Amino acid sequence: MRDFERMVSGNLFHSRKNSWPTEEYINKTTLQLFDIDNAAPPEQAWRRRLNSHANLLKEFRVTFMEAIKMVRLGIRMWSYVREEASHGRKAPIDPFTRESCKPSASQGVPLGGMGSGSISRGFRGEFRQWQIIPGLCEPSPVMANQFSIFVSREGGNKSFASVLAPGQHEGVGACRKADDQGISSWGWNLNGQHSTYHALFPRAWTVYDGEPDPELKISCRQISPFIPHNYRESSLPAAVFVYTLVNTGKERAKVSLLFTWANSIGGNSHLSGDHVNEPFIAEDGVSGVLLYHKTAKDNPPVTFSIAACETQNVSVSVLPCFGLSDRSSVTAKGMWTKMVKDGQFDRENFSSGPSMPSSPGETLCAAVAASAWVEPHGKCTVAFSLAWSSPKVKFVKGSTFNRRYTKFYGTSERAAVHLAHDALTHYTRWEEEIAKWQDPILKDEKLPEWYKFTLFNELYFLVAGGTIWIDSTLLSSNKRNNSQDQLEESENAVVRITEAKVDCRKREVVECTTDNSYDSTAHRGHNHLDEKHNRDISRENGTVNTLGKGNSANTPHHSTMKNLQHDDDNDDGGRFLYLEGVEYVMWCTYDVHFYASFALLMLFPRIELNIQRDFAQAVLCEDGRKVKFLAEGNWGTRKVYGAVPHDLGTHDPWHEMNAYNIHDTSKWKDLNPKFVLQVYRDFSATGDLQFGVDVWPAVRAAMEYMEQFDRDADGLIENDGFPDQTYDTWTVHGVSAYCGGLWLAALQAAAAMALQLGDRDFAETCKRKFLKAKPVYEQKLWNGSYFNYDSGSSSNSKSIQADQLAGQWYTASSGLPSLFDDFKIKSSLRKVFDFNVMKVKGGRMGAVNGMHPNGKVDETCMQSREIWAGVTYGVAATMILAGMEEEAFTTAEGIFLAGWSEEGSGYWFQTPEAFTIDGHYRSLIYMRPLSIWGMQYALTMPKAVLEAPKINFMDRIHLSPVSGGLHKETGVKKIATKTKCFSSSVFNCAC
Repeated sequence: MRDFERMVSGNLFHSRKNSWPTEEYINKTTLQLFDIDNAAPPEQAWRRRLNSHANLLKEFRVTFMEAIKMVRLGIRMWSYVREEASHGRKAPIDPFTRESCKPSASQGVPLGGMGSGSISRGFRGEFRQWQIIPGLCEPSPVMANQFSIFVSREGGNKSFASVLAPGQHEGVGACRKADDQGISSWGWNLNGQHSTYHALFPRAWTVYDGEPDPELKISCRQISPFIPHNYRESSLPAAVFVYTLVNTGKERAKVSLLFTWANSIGGNSHLSGDHVNEPFIAEDGVSGVLLYHKTAKDNPPVTFSIAACETQNVSVSVLPCFGLSDRSSVTAKGMWTKMVKDGQFDRENFSSGPSMPSSPGETLCAAVAASAWVEPHGKCTVAFSLAWSSPKVKFVKGSTFNRRYTKFYGTSERAAVHLAHDALTHYTRWEEEIAKWQDPILKDEKLPEWYKFTLFNELYFLVAGGTIWIDSTLLSSNKRNNSQDQLEESENAVVRITEAKVDCRKREVVECTTDNSYDSTAHRGHNHLDEKHNRDISRENGTVNTLGKGNSANTPHHSTMKNLQHDDDNDDGGRFLYLEGVEYVMWCTYDVHFYASFALLMLFPRIELNIQRDFAQAVLCEDGRKVKFLAEGNWGTRKVYGAVPHDLGTHDPWHEMNAYNIHDTSKWKDLNPKFVLQVYRDFSATGDLQFGVDVWPAVRAAMEYMEQFDRDADGLIENDGFPDQTYDTWTVHGVSAYCGGLWLAALQAAAAMALQLGDRDFAETCKRKFLKAKPVYEQKLWNGSYFNYDSGSSSNSKSIQADQLAGQWYTASSGLPSLFDDFKIKSSLRKVFDFNVMKVKGGRMGAVNGMHPNGKVDETCMQSREIWAGVTYGVAATMILAGMEEEAFTTAEGIFLAGWSEEGSGYWFQTPEAFTIDGHYRSLIYMRPLSIWGMQYALTMPKAVLEAPKINFMDRIHLSPVSGGLHKETGVKKIATKTKCFSSSVFNCAC
């Protein structure tokens, strides 16, 4: 920890900058013209030219030997995938189905807030990666969704009309037919050579430097309401596109911008029929079109709103309906011709009312036009918004919930109008709050430039990772459909729910006065608070009236958490789900959340604590239904009491957990320790005593459950000769560096937490076990320079595992004493750096998972030879905490170079779980790379955590002569009474 303090005070970041100066992409004069109203892209941003080729990505392939080893698993999985399909369900892991749209290097910043369905937008402007229906992703772009521009100048001698996207898009502009009535008839005239895209999540800028009109400079910035610690607006399904127009010519220019949108949720959904469009006029000059979309398979309906804001200089008009074929009354070609001629639509279109429902096979589109005159050397701003209202979440097995944003906007189909209105009238405040959050990091000269924008851009996953956000009360009140299939399934199920009897404890804790004045000011930043909202909501006939809005009380942010226990806001933040990945469709996969959770802890701590509460409740539950595990073909119990589940489910989350069925995860050795470590880290970082009390019974149960895996009574758990951990193809024998290290860390964390909650007996037991297990771990694994992969005798037992110090990562992140002496920690990390990092393309790819001590990659299985972006970031965070900053940033920079740089593989905004040295990916858009926020956490830890080693809870646990294993009592009453001693601060209780 002293190394950490020296590091933050010095100028020690010597990694290559990898910055892309804006001037290399945009003419300096143009940048000066946009020096208003946030129109110029920031210096720290990820950049691409619009004419960049979006190359196809290379998918992962198993070797012949790997295929032989997995042939039985493949057969069983094939059978399982077909069985699920016969019931109308998608298997959570399906390696056999290929998407019609092959993945390409085309992604950009996604749209909207968290948990309300997501739409991504590629860097060349296409709207794609549709995830409106939970668990389903439609990757193909809907090419009718475009922004276009029409320019005419006084005198009539110059005019321009073009879609604001390169004409090479999906071939739409390549082979036009003279009689084509669809979007190929539009003007796909943009080359993209002088147009650039700049991304800094949750915003993006597209600058058209003289395209298509050489005398018109255009900046479009895309803004979404992802605002840390703002638990209302961050849930809104809306985005804003603000166009800044600068006329450098000598003639007055009439400029019309056009926003077109198809009534579609991706794929072939636009052809299903019964869709309706309707124009609207709202308050404050906002007007546009509502697109009511009727979904298939009885999924809840979706309503889109496209709108623009009319001002003194900007007039808005709409075309509620047009089609893409000659059968349409107004065709796409006819619409385009109208805009070329007039630059606007007829005003009477606003009174046309709802359209006739579309016929099957017909595509129904809408358009909003905003027109303005721009004086010579003058400037003008035009703002559009996109919102979508999908109020209900329906899972395949019947559970239905209202999304969180409905708490503020109601469930009416017309909520999309209010969402679009509020987006257009509040986006300037969104930007102010986003800037307050980001500026301290962006202006930190010690940090490499590539790190700054990669740090923020990796957060794309919290929007595009299939996230779902509901109100907490809905979990207990949701109504489930009693279909015949579910009745039959229930009749055959053997389900036993075991819950901790903690009502008495909770009542006692409420009466306890704990006036915690927790100061979590970070070492290099300021304290930030969760927002206080003053919005009064009235819902009548499904509508919402906004009487007033308060600003979020965010101050510049550097990894500090507020003590949530004494928040005046009664809103607990709701319940949140996010997918392991768009290809691995399981909610809140816990072994992966271990890496990703730093992002939520730092930015939305209430969500993080509630995810831990969900898993705490799950630990104390048992589901006796039988499941076939595909790796071995054996049958087992779906959920065992005391075991941390792998995930919260797929088709009925919260109610049917452990959708993962390749291995029996009740026998995994990393899940329970990871639960204890995450809980203690969150407890120590937030200082939330009530959270600690709430989850403590589950922490004890999780620790007691692990006793069975210490088969030789040496205090240390053993692995069982199969992949019983997050590396689920990488077999482990005996004691392992990874799981054994996590167990040591969990013993220490459980001991410290038990002491703070007043359960001294359990604290003593855990410390005793730790002192017994630690020398065994070192004796069996330490080889003088690093910890061996495992204590077995297989060909890879002495491999160098990049992730061998995962337990130490969390120990240091929680302010606990180091697991090992400083020499062993630094020696192991140096070995990983020298071998796993630097021997792979000179350190330009990250850390390979396994490396033999002879310098050859461990090819025991596909995962040992892979590079995992999330693990690499975690290793870098561990290095930072050990005072090895230069090695840390060089290690993490490899992920940037391999995935995000211009020379990389094109993984931007779709960072995969894994890729190989030859650049083949596995599982795009994956949760684990959010662990880059573990690096930021390491750089700016909360004051309470930073000072924890001065307290050293382990030294305060005095051992009695009595020995024994982990006690089986819950100790709930003891905890409840002991909490009364926390009268001033959780971290200063001396009882």
